[in-house]
Amino acid sequence: MFSSKLTRLETRIMEALWDRGALSVREILESFPEKNRPAFTTIQTTVYRLEKKEALRRVRRIGNANVFEALISRSKAQRRIIDELLGVFGGRTQPLMSHLIESGRLTLDDIEEARKLLRKNRK
Repeated sequence: MFSSKLTRLETRIMEALWDRGALSVREILESFPEKNRPAFTTIQTTVYRLEKKEALRRVRRIGNANVFEALISRSKAQRRIIDELLGVFGGRTQPLMSHLIESGRLTLDDIEEARKLLRKNRK
């Protein structure tokens, strides 16, 4: 069962799989912008690390290429990252909410959506 933290590169690889479905290492590599694209071997090594972490799995082989798919969902990974971030604040949400409001990233629509979720979870 997946329980590890994801590095920035690992997260970017997982995003390619979440967005496009099962991919080969070459296809994952091609999902990166050409400018500053990592080396093929860097992506390959990172994919194998993610396989060891049980974040993705090999689903088939086409010629010499292994094809991989995500084993963890985007929402599970996002929840883990948010929980880790809140841990920095001792579990308090207020510093995060203040930052989102002050930076203009939290909209009134976001607040209304949060109200709906709070009402739903209260029941």
